[in-house]
Amino acid sequence: MRIALISDIHANLEALQAALDAIAGQGVDRIVCLGDIVGYNTDAAACIALLRQAGAVCIAGNHDRAVTGAIDTAGFSGPAARAVAWTRSRLDEDSLAFLSALPLTAAVDRALVAVHGALHPNEGQELVRLDDDAKRALSLRALGAHPSGAQVCAFGHTHRAGLWEWLDGAVRPVPLDGGAVLRPNGLYLLNPGTVGEPRGADSRASFACFDTDTRRIVLHRISYARRTALAKTRRAGLAPRFAAVPAQWRVRLIGILTNLGIYEWLKRNLPRRAPSI
Repeated sequence: MRIALISDIHANLEALQAALDAIAGQGVDRIVCLGDIVGYNTDAAACIALLRQAGAVCIAGNHDRAVTGAIDTAGFSGPAARAVAWTRSRLDEDSLAFLSALPLTAAVDRALVAVHGALHPNEGQELVRLDDDAKRALSLRALGAHPSGAQVCAFGHTHRAGLWEWLDGAVRPVPLDGGAVLRPNGLYLLNPGTVGEPRGADSRASFACFDTDTRRIVLHRISYARRTALAKTRRAGLAPRFAAVPAQWRVRLIGILTNLGIYEWLKRNLPRRAPSI
């Protein structure tokens, strides 16, 4: 079976359509969405409709749950909380019911377990960021005990693509460039990156394809009409400051400020914003 994994669409219709068009050429048997269908951008209803039309298996992300009122936005950044309120007021009952019914986890044909944030803990797992090895180890242990017997836990939330292996009690990153083949005696965490809200130097949408027969994972990155999506978000008053600055320029600027010894000073002395969730 070939499974396409997407995550963190965040109501970006242009990015989702480009991703689905690319997936259509991969000969996949199933599409799995790891949550955060909505948030930040303006096309929540259209993205929900596309996923339903594609028959995707969908998991609830923290933005999806916030829009339905299942969780509050106390830990969200200002732009994230504004987008939640904006989206909630514009979705019809059918779309809200779809989001409300999404599970926090799903086992897909014994091949993988799908979550948004983490496979641990038992509550609030959609808010956990697997951004260090200690937390990754907890989710990998939970995967080893999962009744599905799956070898892979697929997750999103961090907006960063990556693959990690658990073998002999240790966590190690596995390079995804050019694809990776899973070892039969390992357990794995896989993040396909983000479709609609890139935060690194690469502003393209990303998704992963997992062939369960060959145990091969390939990461794909595709371009989309980013300016079109951003223009709609800006017109709605949802775009954060500096959103129009290309990601690679922001990374270069941070590098320059770091080399000059200014970046760390700014982080210590400027008022802190709430983290983007």
